[in-house]
Amino acid sequence: MKLATMKSAARDGELVVVSRDLGTAVRVSDIAPTLQAALDDWQRAGPQLEQVSRRLNAGSEPQAFALRQEELHSPLPRAYQWADGSAYLNHVQLVRRARGAEMPGSFWTDPLMYQGGSDSFISPRDPIEMASEDWGIDFEGEIAVITDDVPMGLSAAQAGAHIRLLMLVNDVSLRNLIPGELAKGFGFFQAKPASSFSPVAVTPDELGEAWSDGRVHLPLTVHLNGEKFGEPESGPDMIFGFPQLIAHAARTRKLAAGSIVGSGTVSNPDPDGGPGKPINEGGVGYTCLAELRMVEQILHGQARTPFMRFGDRVRIEMFDRQGHSVFGAIDQRVTRPGDAA
Repeated sequence: MKLATMKSAARDGELVVVSRDLGTAVRVSDIAPTLQAALDDWQRAGPQLEQVSRRLNAGSEPQAFALRQEELHSPLPRAYQWADGSAYLNHVQLVRRARGAEMPGSFWTDPLMYQGGSDSFISPRDPIEMASEDWGIDFEGEIAVITDDVPMGLSAAQAGAHIRLLMLVNDVSLRNLIPGELAKGFGFFQAKPASSFSPVAVTPDELGEAWSDGRVHLPLTVHLNGEKFGEPESGPDMIFGFPQLIAHAARTRKLAAGSIVGSGTVSNPDPDGGPGKPINEGGVGYTCLAELRMVEQILHGQARTPFMRFGDRVRIEMFDRQGHSVFGAIDQRVTRPGDAA
């Protein structure tokens, strides 16, 4: 089943069920007005939404209408919780190696995670508004899950049953603000502005065999200004699967229905053990600019690629093995506040 949120006058939009090919949708306010409402009452709403999905995909839903992804908000325009992990330790190793630091051994057993702002997300086709290029504007291609109510202290083996939906993420990061904030010893805040999520969220069964071991086993495709920037595989190098990340987040607190847990930047090492190669050099590329800059610094002594500038465009999408878009595309330009996208 695929779900999305239409933009509307209401802050939390309007829930719709989306066809598997992303071409049509149907409003379902009689079942649940918003995605959050559906998650709050999933035992009732989930099966009813699934019935609508089956009719829609069979072509027998009389209320179906043509869907335009530009009319969609992030599936949850705001959320009770946004906790982002860093499960791809190749990315972490590159960050630390670039500044000459070793990665602590505990990183392999204890996930990294920060709590992001969740009061407002960017729509997947809306601009990334920033006041200054000097902040080091970067994108980060990730995967995230949405949970139902998660009890405190559950095990990873139990946590997988609480995953209701998956979606893609652009975890916008301001790289030049990060060092100063981390130096204070109190974590990110200004360096992590609003994120955006894919137009469509999908239930795990929609991924078929690509959903295994709490991981998505498909490549994540990123284009920068129309050119392919990266296409790393999302499954094999995810050290901590989503059940482990959920259990980590819920160690000392409950997670409310509608909580979002992210994977961190999708990243693959080179098969030869190197730091990774760009697409044009035969590698799988990257899902953020910072990683390319780290590789440049390691290989050449300095970063050569700039961070995003006004007018730059990033597109993040995932295709199944038959070439069909699974979640729709996050497609955004960087603009000054108030400028047209």
